[in-house]
Amino acid sequence: MSRLSPNHRATTSRKPDDAYLRELGYEPVLTRRMGPFGNFAISFSVISVLSGCMTLYGFGLNTGGPSVMLWGWLVVGAMVMFIGAALAEVTSAYPTSGALYYQAEQLGGRKWGWYTGWLNLLGLLGAIAGIDYGAALFTGALLNLQWGLEPTPGKIMVIFLCILAVHLALNLFGVRLVSILNSISVWWHLGGVTVIVGALAIVPAHHQSADFVFGEFVNNTGWSSTVYVAVLGLLLAQYTFCGYDASAHLSEETTDAQVSASRGIIHAIGWSWLAGFVLLAGLTFTIQDYAGTVGTATGVPPAQIFLDALGMAGAKALLLVVIIAQLCCGNAETAAASRMAFAFSRDGALPGSHLWRQVDRRTGTPRMAVVLSVVCAAVLALPSLYSPVAYAAITSINVVGITPAYAIPIYLRIKNRHRFRPGPWNLGTWGVAVGTIAVIWVAFVTVLFCLPQTRPADGGLVSVETFNYAPIALLVVLVLAWGWWRKKGSSYEVPAQNFDRSTATYEDEVI
Repeated sequence: MSRLSPNHRATTSRKPDDAYLRELGYEPVLTRRMGPFGNFAISFSVISVLSGCMTLYGFGLNTGGPSVMLWGWLVVGAMVMFIGAALAEVTSAYPTSGALYYQAEQLGGRKWGWYTGWLNLLGLLGAIAGIDYGAALFTGALLNLQWGLEPTPGKIMVIFLCILAVHLALNLFGVRLVSILNSISVWWHLGGVTVIVGALAIVPAHHQSADFVFGEFVNNTGWSSTVYVAVLGLLLAQYTFCGYDASAHLSEETTDAQVSASRGIIHAIGWSWLAGFVLLAGLTFTIQDYAGTVGTATGVPPAQIFLDALGMAGAKALLLVVIIAQLCCGNAETAAASRMAFAFSRDGALPGSHLWRQVDRRTGTPRMAVVLSVVCAAVLALPSLYSPVAYAAITSINVVGITPAYAIPIYLRIKNRHRFRPGPWNLGTWGVAVGTIAVIWVAFVTVLFCLPQTRPADGGLVSVETFNYAPIALLVVLVLAWGWWRKKGSSYEVPAQNFDRSTATYEDEVI
């Protein structure tokens, strides 16, 4: 049962950030140094078309091929815009670092908030693992071209851990540095897509036809059903379009948060939708040898496209552009995940909450939450040492964790629409219709990405090497959440609005 008071049925006007945060039940402890552009930039950086599109491009070549990648991108982008708009409306009403779980609790009650928080955290941690492991794959490809390094799973894992260590260090310095890097990241992504597509359009003498790019279907999964393979291929786009809740998680560090965070979500999705389509089309038009691209020795199909189209020097230069973008993406996702871990711990919902909710007095950063996020991401990627399809599973963890977490507050906003108090950024009478479409789409993709993605070559049952372990990760988290709820749920208390708990649980733990 939500604890909203009767006066919350009217539309919220714009209020001073810290005053409104106190109305929501939290005393400000994080530093508000991020402007509207910085808030947009963190979601745009986390979506990162130069990360999601590039790292799963090889998956797309095998799972539906060019036609599914291009048309799937348009369809998924449209559906994600519905999700983003509905989520932006709820975020405008509840701009806190807890974001999704706080929204769910306010609209549906404590248990809704509890499970939403666990799903959200799983998705965010899966995102860090997926982004940084993808960056490690591309770094391995660059090292292969430069020094002939063979990108074995063990070497990729070492690179991955080094990247995680860099993101740990950067996020310990404070949100101001994170905001600056995200602002740079926006222009790097837009400029990078322009440079990559421009070079691929101008330099090669041969390009594929439009019929190939928009009509070629390829199935190298082992499954016989065309429809099943085509919908599996949507993972590329759906994985890329994850993480725009970062704007909500950084809202307690953003000025004019009631509007800035909502606009950040919408603008990040829109610009990513456009840039990603241009990037995917540019890559696919430039494929010189399809089989050679799929089976490239670099381990990264886009690297082979660069190599075939531009030569060694051009391929190295473009790979460096992509890697820097991916590093910016992973850094932004680490910031978002750590704020979620901090906020959830602030309400006592994680084991060891007293550690993860500590805030460094000098930087205003939840440093232990940053450490927790990085360590958990490292654990999620460990199966990549022995499973060739583990990376697709990591990306599926991101989707099956975070996407349902998006839908829960939207569903509760629809269910309890007569009690929902819209913020200054809202959809008006379209809110219920937009939210309903969003929830239906989320239910579809959540089931889809728990299914096996590759069938063994001998046609037998799914093996250890081809198993999609995303459902196992989801089950483990839900069981942990259930068990922890039974033990600590009675003490879990997201504050009701208009309740000031400035010294209730965590202010004395600012260190």
